[in-house]
Amino acid sequence: MENYVYTIIAMVCLVIMSAYFSATETAFLSMNRIRMKALADEKNKRAALVLRLSDNFDKLISTILIGNNIVNIALSTIATVFFVSLFKTNGATISTVVVTVVVLIFGEITPKGLAKDAADSFALFTAPIIRVIMIVLAPLNFIFAGVKVLMSKIFRTKEIKRDTEQELITIVDEAETEGDIDEEEGELIRSAIEFTDLSAEDILSPRVDFVAIPADATRDEIADAFADSGYSRLPVFDGTLDNIVGVIHHKDFFNRVVRRNLPLSEIVKPPVFITGSMKIFDLLRLLQQTKSHMAFITDEYGGTVGLVTMEDILEELVGDIWDEHDEIVENFIKLEENKYKVLGIAEVEDMFEQFDLEEIDKDEISSSTVSGWLIEQFGTIPSVGDKLSYQNLDFTVLDADAKRILEVEVLVQPKADEEDEDESSSKRRDKE
Repeated sequence: MENYVYTIIAMVCLVIMSAYFSATETAFLSMNRIRMKALADEKNKRAALVLRLSDNFDKLISTILIGNNIVNIALSTIATVFFVSLFKTNGATISTVVVTVVVLIFGEITPKGLAKDAADSFALFTAPIIRVIMIVLAPLNFIFAGVKVLMSKIFRTKEIKRDTEQELITIVDEAETEGDIDEEEGELIRSAIEFTDLSAEDILSPRVDFVAIPADATRDEIADAFADSGYSRLPVFDGTLDNIVGVIHHKDFFNRVVRRNLPLSEIVKPPVFITGSMKIFDLLRLLQQTKSHMAFITDEYGGTVGLVTMEDILEELVGDIWDEHDEIVENFIKLEENKYKVLGIAEVEDMFEQFDLEEIDKDEISSSTVSGWLIEQFGTIPSVGDKLSYQNLDFTVLDADAKRILEVEVLVQPKADEEDEDESSSKRRDKE
């Protein structure tokens, strides 16, 4: 009888050890590494140990698996002997059933669930213990590491290249969903991640939209241009916009030209010219180096395509920046249910996102604005009243000039799957 007591105690200890290994595995897989790093920066020694162990994750997981398997095999063996001694005929069967149920409930499912709910706390608790176990099982780890290398050579396993940027965005989305960061913080982080992918041509103001003054303009004409536009800087051109000769500042014009009667040429700053393919991250550094706030994009023939300002670049990070002189313009205006007015200058990608359309293939279009994209779809510059259908959207041109579309009306029709769902629900109601 005394032997039975010792056997039961041994089996209980083995179940506890099995639960420990299962919980440790889940804790290290589920812990918040960013929070752990913050604790380590605050001189938390256990957090630093957790990070060191997780950095050598292959050895850690190998130790956990070896320990867990040793414990479970020992438990099965002892339980079989125990139950066979009690039940001569069906002892092995009873042992298998009991051990399977106990290990699943108390050695796997329950400890893993508890460890997932308190992953950081359990990782901090278990780090010193698992480190000792790793030292004890080091010889076995060495053997299995060699086997792994051998199997990798035999089966020629290749590491899958990770899309790091997409992984980061996924992490941000999950953190936002779980409430670790709010929506504004998530949007700022996503903008920073995608910042280096944008080119100058993605954020330019086209030449037809920016305000510039001729080099021979009078003071009154320049003053009117500043007053009407509300801009603090204006490009200066000689002859045509394809020949930008510089940029003048509002403050320099009134302080030095108007008040001190200096010639306009004294305040004209040299222009910065770039190509449309230049990344805005590089452009930001270029503007900082040249102490400029404006760069002009030229095409392969030397013509002016548009301009990019420092404010345009910063808005890609923090969103639209409005001051007291800016007129707030809404690119998408809801007229009534499922009907919108869209400006031609709106971004095509924004429109696809706004109306939940299928992902657009950027290689199939050469325009970034709704106006340019619609002109591609029409095949010509449409007139007011012309209509076009695309996916579940019906477009009607509201305003256009000889060169581009200014405004369109968009009527959103139900998608095919939504229509089928409405029909099926209607049929169900009829049957009822």
